[in-house]
Amino acid sequence: MILWADFGDFVRVLHQFLHSQSFCKFLIPAAKQISTSIKLPVPDFQLLYPSPTGLGFRSQAMDDVCEGKDFSFPKQEEKILQWWTEVKAFETQLEKTKGLPEYIFYDGPPFATGLPHYGHILAGTIKDIVTRYQTMTGHHVTRRFGWDCHGLPVEHEIDTKLGIKSREDVIKMGIDVYNEECRSIVTRYVGEWEKVITRTGRWIDFKNDYKTMDLNFMESVWWVFSQLHKKGLVYRGFKVMPYSTGCKTPLSNFEANSNYKEVPDPEIMVTFPILDDQEGAAFVAWTTTPWTLPSNLALCVNSNLVYVKVKSKSNGKIYVVAESRLSELPVEKAKKGTPNGAVDDNSLPKSKGSTGGKAKSSVVAYEVLDKFSGSSLVGKKYVPLFDYFKEFTDTAFRVVADDYVTSDSGTGIVHCAPAFGEDDYRVCIENQIINKGENLVMAVDDDGCFTERITDFSGRYVKEADKDIIQAVKEKGRLVKTGSFTHSYPFCWRSDTPLIYRAVPSWFVAVEKLKDQLLENNNKTKWVPAFVKEKRFHNWLENARDWAISRSRFWGTPLPIWISEDGEQIEVMGSIEELERRSGMKVTDLHRHKIDHITLPDKRGPKFGVLRRVEDVFDCWFESGSMPYAYIHYPFENAELFENNFPGHFVAEGLDQTRGWFYTLMVLSTALFEKPAFRNLICNGLVLAEDGKKMSKRLKNYPSPMEVIDDYGADALRLYIINSPVVRAEPLRFKKDGVYGVVKDVFLPWYNAYRFLVQNAKRLEVEGLAPFVPLDQATLRNSANVLDQWINSATQSLVHFVRQEMDAYRLYTVVPYLLKFIDSLTNIYVRFNRKRLKGRTGEEDCRTALSTLYHVLLTSCKAMTPFTPFFTEVLYQNLRKISSGSEESIHFCSFPQVQGKRGDRIEQSVNRMTTIIDLARNIRERHNKPLKTPLREMIVVHPDAEFLDDIAGKLKEYVLEELNVRSVVPCNDPLMYASLRAEPDFSVLGKRLGKSMRVVAEAVKAMSQEDILSFEKAGEITIATHCLKLTDIKIVRGFKLPDGVTEEQMDAAGDGDVLVILDLRPDESLFEAGFAREVVNRIQKLRKKSALEPTDMVEVYFKSLDKDTSVSAQMLKSQEKYIKEALGSPLLNFSMIPKHAVIIAEETYHNISNCDFKITLSRAALAFNKKAILEELYSGDAKYAQGLQIYLLSRDHTNLKSEFQLGNGKIKVDCIENQPAVDVVLGEHVFLTVGDYLASTKAV
Repeated sequence: MILWADFGDFVRVLHQFLHSQSFCKFLIPAAKQISTSIKLPVPDFQLLYPSPTGLGFRSQAMDDVCEGKDFSFPKQEEKILQWWTEVKAFETQLEKTKGLPEYIFYDGPPFATGLPHYGHILAGTIKDIVTRYQTMTGHHVTRRFGWDCHGLPVEHEIDTKLGIKSREDVIKMGIDVYNEECRSIVTRYVGEWEKVITRTGRWIDFKNDYKTMDLNFMESVWWVFSQLHKKGLVYRGFKVMPYSTGCKTPLSNFEANSNYKEVPDPEIMVTFPILDDQEGAAFVAWTTTPWTLPSNLALCVNSNLVYVKVKSKSNGKIYVVAESRLSELPVEKAKKGTPNGAVDDNSLPKSKGSTGGKAKSSVVAYEVLDKFSGSSLVGKKYVPLFDYFKEFTDTAFRVVADDYVTSDSGTGIVHCAPAFGEDDYRVCIENQIINKGENLVMAVDDDGCFTERITDFSGRYVKEADKDIIQAVKEKGRLVKTGSFTHSYPFCWRSDTPLIYRAVPSWFVAVEKLKDQLLENNNKTKWVPAFVKEKRFHNWLENARDWAISRSRFWGTPLPIWISEDGEQIEVMGSIEELERRSGMKVTDLHRHKIDHITLPDKRGPKFGVLRRVEDVFDCWFESGSMPYAYIHYPFENAELFENNFPGHFVAEGLDQTRGWFYTLMVLSTALFEKPAFRNLICNGLVLAEDGKKMSKRLKNYPSPMEVIDDYGADALRLYIINSPVVRAEPLRFKKDGVYGVVKDVFLPWYNAYRFLVQNAKRLEVEGLAPFVPLDQATLRNSANVLDQWINSATQSLVHFVRQEMDAYRLYTVVPYLLKFIDSLTNIYVRFNRKRLKGRTGEEDCRTALSTLYHVLLTSCKAMTPFTPFFTEVLYQNLRKISSGSEESIHFCSFPQVQGKRGDRIEQSVNRMTTIIDLARNIRERHNKPLKTPLREMIVVHPDAEFLDDIAGKLKEYVLEELNVRSVVPCNDPLMYASLRAEPDFSVLGKRLGKSMRVVAEAVKAMSQEDILSFEKAGEITIATHCLKLTDIKIVRGFKLPDGVTEEQMDAAGDGDVLVILDLRPDESLFEAGFAREVVNRIQKLRKKSALEPTDMVEVYFKSLDKDTSVSAQMLKSQEKYIKEALGSPLLNFSMIPKHAVIIAEETYHNISNCDFKITLSRAALAFNKKAILEELYSGDAKYAQGLQIYLLSRDHTNLKSEFQLGNGKIKVDCIENQPAVDVVLGEHVFLTVGDYLASTKAV
């Protein structure tokens, strides 16, 4: 077999072609095509993998990458999305993890009748991060999307669409027609949801989703209810509940609390004359709901308050009110003949909280006739305001007492309408005004209108009738005062109509029976943040009330309750099979219009008739609370899966769900299994508009999520919201600029570090060296370079920390750590290692640095994968090309394990080094000393000898170069340059010490310098019997100037740990170094201005424009080594530039360190040893020598370089017509750059 390497011409041409196309994947057919086009024979061949002396390319190499400014994060994400779809990445991940331990995640179902907003994206991102992490740590995580399909949101849309105003409208239309209309819109936005959620990078199964309207789901809900019924936890009763007249249904307390508005309402005081009172006195009650007055059945006082009987000096009327509320009675001008004698000021003290002027006026306007306790008023009868309920006269229209009446509002007397107030209902039941279990007489229908019983206002909407009721009260002479006040009032969250409180018949879950078990189960769960569990949720459970789970509506899961005609027999169906067996009918759908007609035979016999289903449907919160069972159709299917993994591992939703989904999950799981429903929970806060207001489509006070994603990418949005207070259950004011900040401060530096790796890996091939193949990590752990040691240790610390915090579900601690790591990688490792990474310290050292950067990037990408799934995939797909045996996607990789030992000391030393650099820069800025100005000395003061050894030893070169100082002097004597003082940390000690704080604080402040040093060494000190630790006392180090030195000559900065001192005095010996820095700075800026890549080879020429050129020449000569290291090539005198050089850019500079000069950048140009060519190759034939030079200059510089590398520094030139063949030796006859030629002449 003939190998390519045997055919020099073929290899050379093929090599040139491949390099000219920047193409590293070569194929046999392509090679044949090339050979045909260049008229060369094609031998049989095999592909040769590269070796240090080989072709300089391999079958797999990383692709070139563009500049950061040209990298579009959104477009790259869209490409990744498309690729995920093509390779079925999510499905593949699930398949690969099948058989691993299950990790059960419950996804709360949103309503599908609206589009996703930032709240959904936030919760979805949290869920995606956790489930991706759990997958990477060895779990199988099923992720199915769910939809809340029933309830008010859907019905309200259909009511609006069809113009339905009342319950009767639905009955006339037909429940079947109505429900099918509801069904038709449930999945209207499913496509939009899938598009948005998928675009955010979340992996979740939409095809195998669950819907609360699915037959299987509804059947499991029936099973849940049947179990509660069997346990005696279900009963029927009346409950005063928030009621939406717009949606014609009661709401849960959670729903009622979700939409408060500041609105004006009427406030009136009404009299209720006391029966058989000799003076004709009347009770005065205050109300803000005049529409409830027609239903008044009692008045309520507080037994412990003092009440007064007063007489108006203006009209002679006598009223009874609480003494503390007398100031609220109206003040009228006295009529003629009315006595206006003064009242003793001491007889009626000012009411608490009232204004002095108002109280004084009221006191003067009324004469106190009597005082008595509230308890003495109990039982007194009064004249009703209206006679609509006169049949209740024997038991109603009397005074009762309860502690819910307070002295801080109204008159201290509350009017009770038991059908319209929770406390009213309770108090009237307790005092036998009405009896529990009896049908409550209702004066308001389902639409919020008065019934026929209220003859004067029949058919009127209650809120609209307020004015007419007030007028009627006035005409009866019973109106004392009228006005208006603005307060916070609940509105329906769907119809946006004001809620009323109304007693409704309902089916209840007896939650109060479960209170102790609920509190116990809550303690078994882990919440992040913990305060939501310990305070908000605990308090909610402490005050848990029985849960009304039924709704008198149509579109929902029907209650599986069948009741006999006489109400004596109740049967609860727990499954479809049970219903079919009892009814003898086939059931294929459980919605009302499919089962309402089904009757059950009465077990007592035919004469008792049949059992019919109650009309109610379940509150949709009952359905979502049943989700852990219903979404897998438990117990009818998946019993083993459920029972082996319950409680579920994880849930996450917003803070508002503490009274919603989290609560219903906990209630049902406790009732069913005496367990919590979940083990771990992350609770997020609310996402608000930038102005702090609720996001509103109407106000358009926020950018749409897709707009932000299209501009900056989903990863940036994800990282922005996760690295915010909202993950700690605090509100986030969403700012689009904040997302841009993530791109600018996180992703671009991260990308640039990756690009720097790729560029310099590719540079090896361009220079004809062996392609970059990363060294293994075991080898790298033995690197002698301190920054390699540091970044390897920091990477392992990152892996350890992320695992630790993610296992504890503390996302809000993980992201800041990750971001700090990326900052350290880009601004310390890459920045300080540029020379090594660019190969200026030798090939072996370069490969070690590149390999270290490669593995750090790869490991950090894997650690960041759950958070930024797109960007890490982009980087991984290129990085994996030079790593054998890697997974197809980063999302198939395992989460990194901690490998090797972590070096706490080196991490701490480098962290302190960065602090030193920052402090020194601050000193420079204060004194207007730019980094280009070299300084003589920096002193580092710290008591830790090991740290000082590091700074003065292995970290010294980085400090010197970064800060441009000549020397670093370590000092472990804290008193040589510093004065110490101690200050107590009041934020830590205040609560702990209480009254002792003052004594301890004085003693701490009085500590001597020796005391402070002893305290730092011992780690604690006892003051006034209190043991204080290092965290209790702040040690402040102040700079102490040496004698004879001014602040302008020496200054310091410290952070409480380390003190940095800079010698700012000018030194002529530093002038030359400063000039060299200035020149290098101008050259780098000119390169950037010329849009040159860091890997672009250019030659730099310097031309002095001064009269005396020797000054700049001398300075540059003394700094020759520094300049060459900084530029990667020597700075050449302009007189050496060849005529054939291609000039890229030129710029002139004036008054730079008192010098004028011109900088010229040119492409690398060949230089010839004309004498050697003439004499050694052509024996003095000038024509031949000239012909060779012309030929070599006509060649592509890169290809020529490659040919010399292939020929081990020698090429044969035999293609010049009429000229003898010669062997041209690189470094003897020709040089690839002028710099190489200059170096050879110096060596000679």
